[in-house]
Amino acid sequence: MAKDKEPTTIKKYANRRLYNTGTSTYVTLEDLAEMVKSGEDFVVYDAKSGEDITRSVLTQIIFEQENKGQNLLPITFLRQLIRFYGDSIQNLIPTYLDFSLDSLVREQEKFRNDIASAFTPSGMEGISEQVRRNTEMFEQAMRMFLPFGAAGRQEATPRTGGAETPAKGEGDLDALKRQLEEVQKRLDRLSEKG
Repeated sequence: MAKDKEPTTIKKYANRRLYNTGTSTYVTLEDLAEMVKSGEDFVVYDAKSGEDITRSVLTQIIFEQENKGQNLLPITFLRQLIRFYGDSIQNLIPTYLDFSLDSLVREQEKFRNDIASAFTPSGMEGISEQVRRNTEMFEQAMRMFLPFGAAGRQEATPRTGGAETPAKGEGDLDALKRQLEEVQKRLDRLSEKG
């Protein structure tokens, strides 16, 4: 696929200053990072020797971003990458990484659309249903760990007139307090007998 526009030429001088020949201004590594993010292509040449140093400048941009705390590259990835230098597989790594990143970029838009659709009204219904199911499972698990769980509720039921749920306006905290009081009364009765 032919590109419509030639890449912008950046010259790096001995004093480490970078000069954008397209805009006739000095730029920083941060400016170059923004150019990359906006899709603007550029090449960097050493002003004295004319050598293409684009790779080292791009690596320097990554290094600067990582130092700012925007860690994108996991330590295990960096270690493995270093291990590949000098290995017989070294020549295959750039092609593999290019292919992997191209796949990621292609899937990125689909992933963003999937995330966005999750927050639409119909997507929120699915999330709400999942939250409801998770809450039910959590409540069931918590019932197993309540002291005197089922027995305490069965004995308390006749005293409350057969109602299994707290009266209107009475919260879960009040119900738990009432259960705790019942347990305390039973413990007091047991200690009196013993």
